[in-house]
Amino acid sequence: MTQIIPKPYWYLRHGETDWNLQGLAQGRTDIPLNETGIAQALRAGETLATLFCNGERPFDRIVSSPLKRALTTAQYAQDTIHDRTGIKVPLEINDGLVEVCFGLHEGASMNEWYTSWIEEGRPLENGESFSDLSARAVSAINVELEKDGTPLFVAHGALFRGIRAGMNLPVNVRLPNAIPLHIIPNSREWSIKIINKY
Repeated sequence: MTQIIPKPYWYLRHGETDWNLQGLAQGRTDIPLNETGIAQALRAGETLATLFCNGERPFDRIVSSPLKRALTTAQYAQDTIHDRTGIKVPLEINDGLVEVCFGLHEGASMNEWYTSWIEEGRPLENGESFSDLSARAVSAINVELEKDGTPLFVAHGALFRGIRAGMNLPVNVRLPNAIPLHIIPNSREWSIKIINKY
């Protein structure tokens, strides 16, 4: 499998949705943020804004999934950074960052099928395999890392498992909603630093 280009980047999973709260698989179903998710997106923006001090620019663009739960999170982060610092970080969409297609499992409870999909490569009816998701996720990340500067990606939890595969990290690790991560390549393995100032 192709590996992630060894360059630093930032990652932010979208804020909470009602389906997150209920433990349901969202996939490509375009569920909006709930009130908690909006508050989380604002808090993530506040946290990220604190990094833009003394002329520092931790990232120079935001790259979002097209699904509204991610794009809305990205827009709240962008607006909050601008409100707090006066810096308008460009925001763009990369369709390759869209969440996995869970097929007939979208809207279903996350249970043993999800683990076997990741760990055993179990196919999903009308859905995307974990290996296909990983290849797509790594490709989308690498397209952006090949450009100049440092991106902040705003996307999804299952997608990040695919990205972890491209960094040779354990994949079945749950990512919390709207907590910024700074991801840095080291000589032996990748370092993932949680940025949580609130």
